Amino acid sequence: MDSHTAARRTLYPAIEPYESGMLDVGDGHQLHWELCGNPDGKPVVFLHGGPGGGSSPDHRRQFNPDKYKILVFDQRGCGKSTPYASLDSNTTWDLVDDLEKLRTEVAKVDKWQVFGGSWGSTLALAYAQKYPERVTELVLRGIFLFDQYELDWMYKEGGASAVYPDKFEEFLAPIPQAERGDMVEAYRKRLTSDDSGLRLAAAQAWSKWEGDIVTLLPSPDTIEHFTDPQVAVAVARIENHYMANRGWFEDGQLLRDAARLKGIKGVIVQGRHDTCTPPVAAWKLKQAWPEVELNIVPDAGHLFSEPGTTDGLVRATDKFAD
Repeated sequence: MDSHTAARRTLYPAIEPYESGMLDVGDGHQLHWELCGNPDGKPVVFLHGGPGGGSSPDHRRQFNPDKYKILVFDQRGCGKSTPYASLDSNTTWDLVDDLEKLRTEVAKVDKWQVFGGSWGSTLALAYAQKYPERVTELVLRGIFLFDQYELDWMYKEGGASAVYPDKFEEFLAPIPQAERGDMVEAYRKRLTSDDSGLRLAAAQAWSKWEGDIVTLLPSPDTIEHFTDPQVAVAVARIENHYMANRGWFEDGQLLRDAARLKGIKGVIVQGRHDTCTPPVAAWKLKQAWPEVELNIVPDAGHLFSEPGTTDGLVRATDKFAD
């Protein structure tokens, strides 16, 4: 059914966790986690974006609380996890291992639905390809495969910069002309500097560029969130660290290994006008994993909170709830 002809689904009412805590995952990292919904319900784990974005109370509202046992957590170095903004032992594969610890020690379930948006979709795919037997379904938004063209699209002239030239100018501004050939590296130097003032200024500029391009319509609230010092430092440092290391993936790995997802049901909700993670990645994933249902939302950008995207995600979780 066309989402324009039926009433759009919205988030479920706000709920509080029935249990929360910190999980020691080794390497000096402690992860903050929350369990919400029905303790006897269908298990799902929510993977936030970024990397470094942290979770929010609205994330748990994408699931029917009567039917789901919902685990939401902050990945290494962000949100309420500690140490804050740490890059040590912070790689994709560390996070994949963390998911297994959370599954066995916190959720205490044999398998679960894995739900992730943006970077969370990348992490969900990496986890599902390594542990397909642990995944009941995948619900994904804003597919990001960590391919070189996606990095170039975000951080080089000619991709998102062609749609947001004024905002890209602001992103370039803190970096001297001579270093602009590799913006990821230029920002990395500043984000790992010993000068806290330089670190914060770079973090806010890096994070603001993302905030500028993630919504279909301008959103001052989104910009305010992304440039908040507490958010910006974790997002910028961790995200840049992942970008500089190409996510610790081999080139094209997530598409190459998509056959490992065979037999896993899935839904992708993708904004047509997503300038952060353009729809071509979702399209390629659908070709490599034919079982997945791909829903392209005609009037959405990147964020889960845009009405058409929220509708698609809640419909997906409702569909799998039983």
